[in-house]
Amino acid sequence: MTLRIPMLEQDPEKRIQNFGEVALGYSADKAVSEAKRCLQCSEPGCIKGCPVGVDIPDFIECIKGGNFDEAIRIVRKKNHLPAICGRVCPHENQCEKFCLLGKKGEPVAIGKLERFVADYERQKGFKISSKPKSTGKKVAVVGSGPAGITVSADLAKLGHGVTLFEALHAPGGVLVYGIPGFRLPKEIVRAEIDYIKKFGVSIKTGVVIGKTISLDELLEEFDAVFIGTGAGLPRWMDIPGEDLCGVYSANEFLTRINLMGAYLFPEYDTPIREGKKVAVVGGGNVAMDSARVALRLGADEVCILYRRTEKEMTARQEEIEHSKEEGIKFKFLTLPTKILGDEKGWVKKIECVLMELGEPDKSGRRKPIVIKNSEFTIDVDTVIIAIGQSPNPLISRTTEGLQVTEKGTLVVDGNGMTSKGGVFAGGDIVSGAATVIESMGAGKLAARAIHEYISKK
Repeated sequence: MTLRIPMLEQDPEKRIQNFGEVALGYSADKAVSEAKRCLQCSEPGCIKGCPVGVDIPDFIECIKGGNFDEAIRIVRKKNHLPAICGRVCPHENQCEKFCLLGKKGEPVAIGKLERFVADYERQKGFKISSKPKSTGKKVAVVGSGPAGITVSADLAKLGHGVTLFEALHAPGGVLVYGIPGFRLPKEIVRAEIDYIKKFGVSIKTGVVIGKTISLDELLEEFDAVFIGTGAGLPRWMDIPGEDLCGVYSANEFLTRINLMGAYLFPEYDTPIREGKKVAVVGGGNVAMDSARVALRLGADEVCILYRRTEKEMTARQEEIEHSKEEGIKFKFLTLPTKILGDEKGWVKKIECVLMELGEPDKSGRRKPIVIKNSEFTIDVDTVIIAIGQSPNPLISRTTEGLQVTEKGTLVVDGNGMTSKGGVFAGGDIVSGAATVIESMGAGKLAARAIHEYISKK
């Protein structure tokens, strides 16, 4: 059995000094060699593992034969963001999880091959067929993250007029404000956004739906509305000291860096506290991103505090390994209980207790239980809370007839239709925090339903 072809990466000692991409991609020769590992199964489980249903064996077979143009054409039939998905999606838990080679060895590197053909296309130059004839129907898409981009592209390809509204000053949603450049370069996101513009999608930034304009006002102008505003409201631990200077939510911390260029201050106007001893609370990809950013800002010590063990962490294994390679420390079975400050109100220490694992809870993971009399403190000057996000309630609070769950997510039917006529939703605003490709899958489902809905009007 042939071994999986590794991808070149920046050396850890060098990459912690820059925000350049860590993974450097396949060469054409390496991509072909990896593609040759595919067994071309008669009943490929990899397709079922892909939330948007990319014909994986077919595009890999094209790479094997050196036909990269046809490979990306096949991918683009279902996936509008292949260069992004090829970099940040958890392929190991989706398409690659069902690869037969993975039963006795390593699965085909589907994600890396998807990235390769997407990068090939971008370097060669995007080409699209002629725009479809206009249907005269108009759709407003709120939020320019993965779900919104997917809905916009699918509907524009069908001839509908699409206007994409983004609250921030640059489109891309979590792809630009949440994911650091060393995992997802911003020029990649801009290129994918430019691609959907070629289908006639109009993008308006700096428009906050629910404040700048109401959802009901959109319905007066458009035949349907899609809400894909994600889950951008940070969650807090509700422990003493979270209001001290030097405590950040991961959302604010990463937005300052990724979208507002704080790491280049004062060249950019947004400042950031460059802590020397940083504690990051959480065990997901956002926690890993925050820790690795803090290291690149010049921290001497960065430690991730997580109340379970490594086995229960929700972060991708690749991100955990990259964090370890870069020198980030992990304190497992550790729960912060208080943040302590100095006389000027700045973070000085974080107080924690040790945990042990009990029986599984609703998440399926073993429940962490406090060990009595196990308190201890850690010297820190910056704390980043990365324990999850919730939907921003602005739209639901300013719109009558829009039903929400106890968690603040929007209630939809099987086609993504909300409780308000003509309004659809998908992605994190409905499911809670999900992967890029899962949000895209929800977007594709909603796009089909919206097309059917407005075609009958």
